[in-house]
Amino acid sequence: MGTRRTSLPGVGAQYDFTTETGQHISVVVHHDGRRFIGFYEQDDPDSCQLSVPLTTTEATALAHLIDSAPIDAVRTEGIDLVTEHIPLGSRSPYGGRLLGETRARTRTGASIVAVLRTHSAHPSPEPDFRLAIGDTLVAVGTREGVDALSEIIAEG
Repeated sequence: MGTRRTSLPGVGAQYDFTTETGQHISVVVHHDGRRFIGFYEQDDPDSCQLSVPLTTTEATALAHLIDSAPIDAVRTEGIDLVTEHIPLGSRSPYGGRLLGETRARTRTGASIVAVLRTHSAHPSPEPDFRLAIGDTLVAVGTREGVDALSEIIAEG
């Protein structure tokens, strides 16, 4: 099982997910909030079997069905604000480094409001919080800011 994020310049981002049984699913998130879920053949990840467009409301409803305890505290309909989970993968230059070294807010305008670990959550982490490979950063900001932060975390 694995997830990969690919930036789509001028469009948004694509998230590819492979299930434990080898099923390949992609979600494309456009800058304007539109989302598409695509389903692919196991042996040909370039051949889309089906693409389903979702409005923001539909995507939220689907998320509620999949995750029985999604984050409900922040409502962003009608304002230019997004919340996104950004994985800190093995290729990130920030594994083992301090959160402040990312200079996330200065560089992108997006804020890291929490760090999730396998068995713990760290809300409102301070700049001296040490990041680890496998962490998931919870970021809040504009679509552009969060996308830029995701690129920084992935590549430095």
